[in-house]
Amino acid sequence: MTTQFDPVWRSLEDAVASGRAPGMVAGVRYRGVTEIFATGVLAVGSSEPMTDDTPFRIASLSKVVLGALAASMISDGVFGLEDPVDNWLPELASPRVLVRPDGPLDETVAAARPITIHHLLTLTHGLGLIFEQTPLSTAMVEAGVAASAIPIQLTADEFLGALSRLPLAYQPGERWMYNLGCDILSVLLPRITGTSLLDLLKVRIFEPAGMIGTSFSSTGLPTEYQGTPDGIEEYKEIAGVFEQDPPFQGLAGGLVSTVPDYLRFLSALADGRLIPGSLRAVMTSDQLLPSQREGADQLLGLATSWGWETGVVTSGTKPGKSAGSYGWNGGTGTTAFVDPSHELLGAVFTQRMMAGPLDNFDYFMEPLATAI
Repeated sequence: MTTQFDPVWRSLEDAVASGRAPGMVAGVRYRGVTEIFATGVLAVGSSEPMTDDTPFRIASLSKVVLGALAASMISDGVFGLEDPVDNWLPELASPRVLVRPDGPLDETVAAARPITIHHLLTLTHGLGLIFEQTPLSTAMVEAGVAASAIPIQLTADEFLGALSRLPLAYQPGERWMYNLGCDILSVLLPRITGTSLLDLLKVRIFEPAGMIGTSFSSTGLPTEYQGTPDGIEEYKEIAGVFEQDPPFQGLAGGLVSTVPDYLRFLSALADGRLIPGSLRAVMTSDQLLPSQREGADQLLGLATSWGWETGVVTSGTKPGKSAGSYGWNGGTGTTAFVDPSHELLGAVFTQRMMAGPLDNFDYFMEPLATAI
C-alpha cells in the first residue's frame, strides 16, 4: 500500500544501497498514525534482514528515557529538584573544583554549593565530556568514567568511588557538560528507592508505555560499524558488550531498544501517559542560562539547547526541527524526536557510528519534512 511516507522509505533504501550502513529501521507517527519501515541486513555479507523488531544499541537516546523517569518520580514527590544528591550519595559530598578547568588536579577550591538533582537533570553539576586533552580528561579515562560508546564497566559503587577522587571542572550550576550527570543520576534513583534501575524503568516507563523490547542487553543485535575513507568497517570494541547484563545499569547510553518500542515511549511521553503535561513542558523546554550554555554549540548546535536529559529545539520551522521539538541522537547511529507543532514523532536506528556532533540524519529528516 502506498503512503505519503514512501519517499522517506525510498531514501533509506538509497542510503543502504550507497553503503552508508548495511541496514536501517525507521518509524513515524503522524497525526496519531504510525508506520514502521525496515531495510537492509544485520551485517555486511549477511542475508539476515533487518525487521521491525530488530534491537539496536540506542546509546544517548537512553538519556531521554532517564529524563522521563526522573520527572515521574518528581511528580510523585519521591524527591525535589533542589535536593542535594549527597543526601543519598555521600561519596559526592563536599566536592572540590579545579581552579582552572585545564589546570593541575591538585589545584582546587571547595565547591560553592552542593550538587543537586536539578544539576544532574540539566547536566550542569560541573563534570562531563571534555574534548581537549587535559589532566582531568586523562584522569577520567584512566578511572573508567569518561564518555564512550562502551557503557561504564564498573559497578555502581566503584563508579561513585572513582568520581569521589576526581575534582569538578566547574562549580555546580556554572556550566553545561555532557553525559556524566546521567550516569550519576542512574545510580541515585535506585539508591533513593532501594530497587534496581531496571525495575524502576519497568514500573514507571516500560509497562505504562507498552514497551516490550527494551532493556540493558539483548541478543540478535546488528553488527556495529564506523565510517572510514573507503566505506565502513566493523567497530569490534563493542561486539558482545550489550549481549549480557552489564555491571552498571546506566542511562547515559546503556539501553537496547527497537524502533516500535522507542516510538511507544515517545508517544506515551507526548500524550501525557508518563508524566503530567505541565512537568513534561518543563522537561522539554530550554533549562539553560546563556552562561551555562557557553561552549555547548559544539555538541548542541546553534538552534538546540537542553532540558531535562533531552535536547530541545529553540528556533526553526522545519518539520522535525521546529521550535518546541525535543529528542536527541545516539552515537551508535540513532535519532528520535517529537515535534508537537506538526503532530509528528520520528525515529531511525542504524548500526553506523556517528562520526561526531556534526554528523546528521538528513537522509531521513529531509524527505520526512517534505512528505508532510
